[in-house]
Parts: sequence; C-alpha cells; structure tokens
Amino acid sequence: MKMRLNGLIKKEFIQIIRDPSSIAIAFLMPLVLLFIFGYGVSLDSEHIPLGLVIESPSADASNFASSFHASRYFETHHFSTTRAAKQAMMEGQISAIIVLKQDFSEELRRSGAPVQLLLNGVDENTARIISGYVDGAFQKWLERDADARGMALETPVRIEQRIWYNSELRSRNFLVPGLIAVIMTLIGALLTALVMAREWERGTMEALLVTPLSMNEVILGKLIPYFLLGMGGLALSVAMALWLFHVPLRGSLWLLFATSALFLIAALGMGLLISSVAKNQFVAGQIAIIGTFLPAFILSGFIFDINSMPGIVRLITHLIAARYYVSILQTLFLAGNEWSVILPNAGALILLAAIFLGLTWRKTKKRLE
Repeated sequence: MKMRLNGLIKKEFIQIIRDPSSIAIAFLMPLVLLFIFGYGVSLDSEHIPLGLVIESPSADASNFASSFHASRYFETHHFSTTRAAKQAMMEGQISAIIVLKQDFSEELRRSGAPVQLLLNGVDENTARIISGYVDGAFQKWLERDADARGMALETPVRIEQRIWYNSELRSRNFLVPGLIAVIMTLIGALLTALVMAREWERGTMEALLVTPLSMNEVILGKLIPYFLLGMGGLALSVAMALWLFHVPLRGSLWLLFATSALFLIAALGMGLLISSVAKNQFVAGQIAIIGTFLPAFILSGFIFDINSMPGIVRLITHLIAARYYVSILQTLFLAGNEWSVILPNAGALILLAAIFLGLTWRKTKKRLE
C-alpha cells in the first residue's frame, strides 16, 4: 500500500509541475488578491470632501473651521452660500456640509451657537463615519477653545477611550487576516475540485480504476500533494501580511499553521466532494467558486458583521468553514492565543473536515458509472 501511495503522490507532483494552473492558483493568486485588497480596499475614510459655509466670517468661525483644515480625515471646500454647497453635494463633489450662521460668534458668547451639519445619506455607512469624525473634531475644538481661555471644559460625563487589539484603527489589520481565509478557501477548493474532474475529462481516471489502488489511496494521493501546495500558499500569504502590510501577529506562529492545516483539510475535502460529483472541469470550477468562495467572502465575517445579519442567515453561516477560520485568524493576528476562541472554532473545523471527507469517501466509488 505504501509503495502504491508513494507512486501516486509522485505522479501528482509531476503533474503539478507540468501544470502551470496549479502553481498559479497556489502562489500567483494569493499575490494578486493580497495586492488588490491590501492596497486597493480600505474601510478607513480619509480626505472626505467637506463643504464649509461661513455666512459671517469672524475669528471664532475661522478658529472653528481650522479644526477641519488640520484633520487628515477632511478635505475642506469653502462656499459662500448654503445653496451653492447643496448644489455641490447633489453633483457629488462633497459628502457633507457644515453651516455656521451669521450670528455664530454672538450665540457662542451668549448660550452656545448651533452648527448645522448636512450629510449625504446615499451611503449610510459613510454618513455615520463622517458624523463621528465631525463630532470628534468639534470636541477637540471645544477643548482647545476652553484651554485658550484658561477654563476647564465642563461636561457631565467624560469618556476615556481605550482601543484594544487594533489600536491604530487600520482596516488593513482587519482585512488581511480575513483575506487569507478567502485565499485558502480558493486554493483548497479550486485545486482539488479541478484535479479529479480533469482525470475524468482526460480519461486517466479509467486507468487509475483498473490499478490495484483502492479509492482510499486515490483520495489520499490526491489530498497530500495539494495539501502541501496549499500550505506553501499559506506561508506566502502570511509572509506578505507580516512584512509587506505590517499586520501584527500577536499569537503563536505554530498555532496559526496548525489551525490553518485544519481549515485546508476541510477546504480540500469540499473540493474533492465537488469533483466527485461534477466530472467536468468547467462545472466543477463554477461550483467551487459559487459554493465556497462566495460564502467565504460574504458569510464568514471577513467584511460583513455576522451579528447584523438576519437570523436565518446567521444559522447558515455555521455551515461555512471559513467563518471559524476567519475568527481564528483575526484572534491570532490581533489578540493572541485566546484559547476560548481558538479551541471551539478549531473543533468546528475538525468536524466539518470529517464531514466533507466522509461524504467524499461515500460518493467516490471504484467504478465507471
């Protein structure tokens, strides 16, 4: 058995070397996706075009406006009238408008001047972010103004903010670990979904079926080479995350690779299951993308918060292996070896890997029909 299995594994490695598509999926695809998402996608909002309308210029109004000029979050545009600023918002030139009325200085000295904030609510998420940024800039201006007058800023509640795990508030630190899960899903599912379908298309599966190899040996012979190839793609992705994008790794590297191995086995099992049902490469590839990549991208918590999804969708996410892997990756990279998070998710990966490989074993029979 050992000699037969070694021969099949050797044959698979020779086929991998001669097939550029497998190398591209394992090593080129992580490079492309990490570059696109690492540099092209960001959840941070900076240089937001902000319209400022100062109806009556004064020292107080200029002092207030300076809070936005000095902020890296805003790119200010001055307008003489509110109507002109609204027209600019309708044309998409600016995303928000701040209006200081004519009696701004007088009201500021008397009882507190109202400041009008108009937001473009087409993108509600961006509108909420802008509102938070404006509140922060306004609070800093109040503190600076009170300090200039030699007075203490009196507020009924004082918030002392502490940001854990991602203190720099870099969305890249959140996106890159989740992207590794998406990459590993694609590597595992696509590689193995195509491999057995290719054997059927080329007619080489019939040659394997007449050999003394058992189906267990065939499955292992297909699984082991692509597992090693996938771990190579993982090493490349982790190296880029650490040294190119400077994402901190606060957990253990060996634990990262161990849990990744569990997820990769589950992903390879999904791919083998697909290829055992679909004996056409095109069909197998489409099923792999729709059945593994899209759920991993949308339902894993990679970008969209699972807790904000409807109840039925949250139940469906428990069937997605990437959900557990994303949680493990984000914990290891940003928080550390939190066993209360890692162990339950690792257990779920073991269960899903056993289910996928078990279904593959039942579906794959040593016969042509």
